[in-house]
Amino acid sequence: MLVSMAEILKDAKKRNYGVAAPNIFNKETIEAAYEAADELKSPVILDFAGLKDQEIITEISKYYERKYPHVVAALNLDHGGSYEEIVAAIRAGFTSVMIDRSKLPYKQNVEEVKEIVKIAHHVGVSVEAELGHVGMGYEYESTRDSGLTKPEEAINYIEKTGVDCLAVAVGTSHGTYSGEPHLEFELLEKLNSMIDIPLVLHGGSGTGDENLKKAVKIGIQKVNLFTDLSNAGLGVLKDYLMIDRTKMEHDRELGEFGNKNANLIETFLKGTEGYKQALKHYMTLFESNGKC
Repeated sequence: MLVSMAEILKDAKKRNYGVAAPNIFNKETIEAAYEAADELKSPVILDFAGLKDQEIITEISKYYERKYPHVVAALNLDHGGSYEEIVAAIRAGFTSVMIDRSKLPYKQNVEEVKEIVKIAHHVGVSVEAELGHVGMGYEYESTRDSGLTKPEEAINYIEKTGVDCLAVAVGTSHGTYSGEPHLEFELLEKLNSMIDIPLVLHGGSGTGDENLKKAVKIGIQKVNLFTDLSNAGLGVLKDYLMIDRTKMEHDRELGEFGNKNANLIETFLKGTEGYKQALKHYMTLFESNGKC
């Protein structure tokens, strides 16, 4: 069933586990996320970012909600930009939205997030926001320290905005790291001790199992993932496509789908299987398996 992300993360905080939030973008990735959650009895948060067709994503998610009624999932707009985009996601049926104003001055960040919280909460949709700023991996060495979250500022921010969960910057980065990731675990411990609402970690990919497992144990309830899942899918796909096309055969009895070496249908399935297995790895790492 599709529920508010706040509902999922409150349980994760109470029982000290993390929830994987894979970026989904089509039928195949949504299906893979539901299958992984069903097989491991784990909650899952479907993050959708930067693309159009929010209505289509909602309808596909609702289809798999009916197919897997016991899976507990949230459909979250990740890094929501314009006011119009966020409102459109709420209208489309998203159960959570993340409004990203982390690059704005603090006062403007608060004002814009507070407005979205009023709208979202009125219709039962939870809100995630970011304080501090998680940059891109290619600029890691130059931007890592400048965006770290300030604990006292975070408390004030939560009180003024009313957000349901907070994405904090503690040393991770989006995409592929330039250099070795170094997390500020003491900062995370302090944030966790001072903040009552669930905490979110952006830039989970490439951070390393040991770092992520420790972050979850200290106080992270949601971990955003895409690059690692994408790379895992590409790895399986590359292995599948390593064929000698000069020796490709065709089975006449199977008609147009009878290519014994490769076909587009199986190509999609192979790539998505790699994505799914990587997601299951993280669900187990964060100890969300068996929680539903």
